[in-house]
Amino acid sequence: MGKITFYEERNFGGRSYDCSSDCGDLTSYLSRCYSCRVHSGCFMLYDRTNYMGNQYFVRRGEYPDCMSMGMSDFFRSCRMIPMHRGSFRMRIYEREGFGGQMSELMDDCDNIMDRYRMSNCMSCNVMDGHWLMYEQPHYRGRMMYFRPGEYRSFSDMGWGSGMRFMSMRRIMDSCY
Repeated sequence: MGKITFYEERNFGGRSYDCSSDCGDLTSYLSRCYSCRVHSGCFMLYDRTNYMGNQYFVRRGEYPDCMSMGMSDFFRSCRMIPMHRGSFRMRIYEREGFGGQMSELMDDCDNIMDRYRMSNCMSCNVMDGHWLMYEQPHYRGRMMYFRPGEYRSFSDMGWGSGMRFMSMRRIMDSCY
């Protein structure tokens, strides 16, 4: 099980709140969250309530200033990523609604254009494991967390039309 401590101020100052599960609105516990310590596990942090907005992956360690992570504001919600010890499997599709070219992944992919000759990834079906998908090749740019399930349209997930991903990475035991 994971544990994270949020702090109201940068550099772990001010009041704190310990969390060991998903929290859709951190502002119900603290007026703001500018820094955090991950004691165990992995978490996704969001800059909007209810797991919306930009996402940030954190694992065991100290994060003294959310601004240094690229956030424009403070953490507003968090989701714990459960540990997965089995296989990893995901189908990615070139178009929304599982249309166009399909490729199946069982390991990390740093560039779908180079590996699969796909120019877009706009929907997916995660069968096994937990994944991070990035908008640019080589695990750069904005990221989004995907757990097992069907994702017919990335644009319906709050990032606007035309959202696509170009690289994917498994969240493995080594993250813990």
